[in-house]
Amino acid sequence: MISVNDLSPGELAALLHFHADAGVEWLLEDEAVDRFAEFEAMKAARRSAAPAPQAPEARETASRAATASTQRGAAQPERSAQRPQPAIPDSEAIQQARFAAESARSLLELKTALEAFNGCNLKHSARSTIFASGDAASGIMLIGSAPGAEDDREGQPFAGRPGQLLDKMLAAIGLDRAGILLTQVIPWRPPGNRVASPAEMDICRPFIERQIALAEPKVILLLGNFAARVFFGEGDTIHGLRGQWREIAAGDRVVPAIATLHPQDLLTAPVNKRLAWNDLLAFQEKLTEINSAS
Repeated sequence: MISVNDLSPGELAALLHFHADAGVEWLLEDEAVDRFAEFEAMKAARRSAAPAPQAPEARETASRAATASTQRGAAQPERSAQRPQPAIPDSEAIQQARFAAESARSLLELKTALEAFNGCNLKHSARSTIFASGDAASGIMLIGSAPGAEDDREGQPFAGRPGQLLDKMLAAIGLDRAGILLTQVIPWRPPGNRVASPAEMDICRPFIERQIALAEPKVILLLGNFAARVFFGEGDTIHGLRGQWREIAAGDRVVPAIATLHPQDLLTAPVNKRLAWNDLLAFQEKLTEINSAS
């Protein structure tokens, strides 16, 4: 087994980043450490280092000096480090998110508001805030579930291998990512790629709904189980939700939407690519229908 002492600084940094991306939050020793024994040894060391008892006169002098020092300190402005701000209640964070989202009058303003928003705990563990990219004027919007490790590192949706597969899927129906709008339901990567909690989703919901309202898409493709559940309001799996046209309300608009498997799902289970292909064909047919009517 390779020891960390054998690694260069660059190799060690890469290893730590790998563990962080995998959701590792605690580093453990190779062998168990008796923390109780360590604590007892620390207490014994403190007792042996404690000063000898003072005479009554010496104690009184020390007490007067401590009192004077305390009074001098109280008269001066406090210079201690800032204390961490307590987390705000979820209900208050949701209200703040709604206000910030509804105040935005363009996608650029919404991006600025999202980057300044600190009411979701997911933001504090993520590297990047992932916002919509591509062409909003296309009328075509693809919405994924949440950023992955590659998205978080590169600061854009659908990066890495899932993004490469998505590019091939889009090319198969005559589209490319530069000509459509790509975004995620959750703008920050959950630690370890876990599923966002209901409270986290409620806090992020105003931002994704406002993205849809401002982008004014003519049709939406949802990628993945989480995104489909959020917008279709059902607890079924993606296999039960995919391939069916539904309607999504965004502001004063109602947009047709269909769900399919996320590219990451297809990398894990390539046998499902035929299901995704059927969904893409249905999406392409809807696009042709919309373009013919306009």
